[in-house]
Amino acid sequence: MRWLRWLFLVYLGAVLSLTLWPSLDQTNVPGWAEATVEFLGGLGIRTSVAALEAGSNLVMFLPFGVFGVLLLAPARRRWSLLTVALVVTAAAFAFSGTIETVQLAIPGRVSTLQDVALNGAGGFLGAVVAADVVARIERRRRAARPSSSG
Repeated sequence: MRWLRWLFLVYLGAVLSLTLWPSLDQTNVPGWAEATVEFLGGLGIRTSVAALEAGSNLVMFLPFGVFGVLLLAPARRRWSLLTVALVVTAAAFAFSGTIETVQLAIPGRVSTLQDVALNGAGGFLGAVVAADVVARIERRRRAARPSSSG
């Protein structure tokens, strides 16, 4: 479980460095986004920089939900899997809201409620997928245990 915590911390560091870098104009992000849209267009996938950004905001927080559910697995003695997923979703929204608030003070960064909504939705989807996988594993383990009656 320790390695999972370390991976989560590395992930959080990556998210913070990506979202709190002073100005995207000083990086290669705008060129990368346009090149990605052009590449996808060549594959017959029509998209825009705005759609790519929205999708990126959603996908960026999927791991938050997965890590959160897996790290809160020990709390399952007290909480239902649904409660764990909801707590993780609330944490994803709070983390994203904090990032967007800090971005208000960073030159060149734009803070939007859309980013918070998409990040939170990504955290929710990650939490739901992880909760579903955990529930399936738990059901299989229970079914595989020999019955004590008999």
